[in-house]
Amino acid sequence: MCTSIVEIALASGMAKGGAKGEDDWFPLTHSVVSYDHARHAWLEDAITIDFVNSGLPPAARAAVELTLDAAKALNTALAKAIAAAEIEEAERLQGLERTSLGAPAPAAASLVAA
Repeated sequence: MCTSIVEIALASGMAKGGAKGEDDWFPLTHSVVSYDHARHAWLEDAITIDFVNSGLPPAARAAVELTLDAAKALNTALAKAIAAAEIEEAERLQGLERTSLGAPAPAAASLVAA
């Protein structure tokens, strides 16, 4: 039975495909996330993520089929990385604002090996 679970999101970035020996990077236009019968993984159903450029031939895609548990773990990892990146970007923006106002930028923290 098909689930008809499909979510589409605009995407801006690059993906690396591999159709017929080609392994070129291509720009993305969107991603498609679905839950349905697996096509390649030995799973009954899978979360499938396709990264696509709609202006290129159908082979211009990068895809994964994941178990539901693997998709949940990926979702958690993405949420953590996004939260950390947002903090990093906010700190970078603060540094740029200080620099543009003539104030010295804060010194970079150094890592000390234990």
